[in-house]
Amino acid sequence: MALRGVIAYIGVGSNLEEPLRQCRLALQNLAAVNDTRLLRTASFYRTEPVGVREQDPFINTVAEIRTELAARTLLGALKAIEQEMGRRELLRRWGPRVIDLDILLYGQDIVQEDDLVIPHPELHKRRFVLAPLCEISSYVIHPAFGISMQGLLIRLENDDRSAVVKI
Repeated sequence: MALRGVIAYIGVGSNLEEPLRQCRLALQNLAAVNDTRLLRTASFYRTEPVGVREQDPFINTVAEIRTELAARTLLGALKAIEQEMGRRELLRRWGPRVIDLDILLYGQDIVQEDDLVIPHPELHKRRFVLAPLCEISSYVIHPAFGISMQGLLIRLENDDRSAVVKI
């Protein structure tokens, strides 16, 4: 029987302990989440850190999943994967991390809660998210802005394309 549910997009990133290996392991763990199927993943991208510049570059990608889990339950599953993979609470925002999993989009839902905001509030500002997202789903419309992912990528003010490099 085919899995019903919602199409969601998950941002994946790491810059510690062999980041490419960590991202691949996170995707394997994501594929094993109950009531969820990994549909596609973008290429991996090497990206410069945002915020705290004095750290190693990140490896980032985006995964497209179909899930029957509610958004809050999916968030719990992502947090469990992060914890299992050794993620510790950050001492400073945008600091280095073994793994980072974020719900970027959950269907066309808009969620505004203290610990869960969908679409991801920084999605439209981050080339390291939009480039891999556009690779697999450039046509998806941002539910709050009514603009496609490709349109958001084109609108970014930062024209420094070297900050995000496909590997």
